[in-house]
Amino acid sequence: MMFKAVGDSRPYPEHGITTPRDWAGIPPRQVRLDQLVTTKSQLDLRSLLSSDSTFYGDLFAHVVSWRGTLYLEDGLHRALRAALQQRLVLHARILELDDAGQPVS
Repeated sequence: MMFKAVGDSRPYPEHGITTPRDWAGIPPRQVRLDQLVTTKSQLDLRSLLSSDSTFYGDLFAHVVSWRGTLYLEDGLHRALRAALQQRLVLHARILELDDAGQPVS
């Protein structure tokens, strides 16, 4: 299986990190695709196949770590593209939340 699980929602509390500037403060690191739980079960194929899909957004996927699970919040098309290229890892910004859903510094 490509992902740990395929979800259809965000089970973690709202964390308040919403803008690209907010996410930019989190350094990217590698994460294995098989450790990720998706928060979307569907993808627009045009996003996956577009050569400029990251032109207006962050180059890195956004992942939320909550209660020991890594949730792929944004960047499903990047993760699928990596899998199609037979890569096992993805570069992502990982936001760590405590049990109450507050960002851990």
